[in-house]
Amino acid sequence: MTGSESTAKALGYAGLVPFIVFSTGCWIPLPFVSDAAAILVAYAAVILSFMGAVHWGAAMARSGHATGKYYISSVIPALIAWPALLIEQSLALAVLLAGFIGLYVYDRSVQREQVFPGWYIPLRTKLTAIVSLCLAAALLSVLMD
Repeated sequence: MTGSESTAKALGYAGLVPFIVFSTGCWIPLPFVSDAAAILVAYAAVILSFMGAVHWGAAMARSGHATGKYYISSVIPALIAWPALLIEQSLALAVLLAGFIGLYVYDRSVQREQVFPGWYIPLRTKLTAIVSLCLAAALLSVLMD
């Protein structure tokens, strides 16, 4: 494992902590937190936007071979995430959950064309599974309130 791969994995797994903490906070009270679902929605929106930017960076790295579709696809997650900040929580959680799953499916479909490193999709699989479970658990909690 290279240094950059281990750094990416460590940061990816560390990025799960707020998902886990605040989805748990939707079920049990957390100290100093009045609305765990709102915090989770905001964090998920930021991370979904960040994940889309991977395609912008990959397209720039392949400048002569990149097509416009990768630049376009890189901004779609942000265009999904931003409105999620403005709508009712249960709908926001559902939209963000769909956004993470949709981006994962897209990443898988273009992994060869985008020349992602071999560790990227296996890492995304694990991270997206946990993020999806957290968002689904939070959604269930909000719907039950």
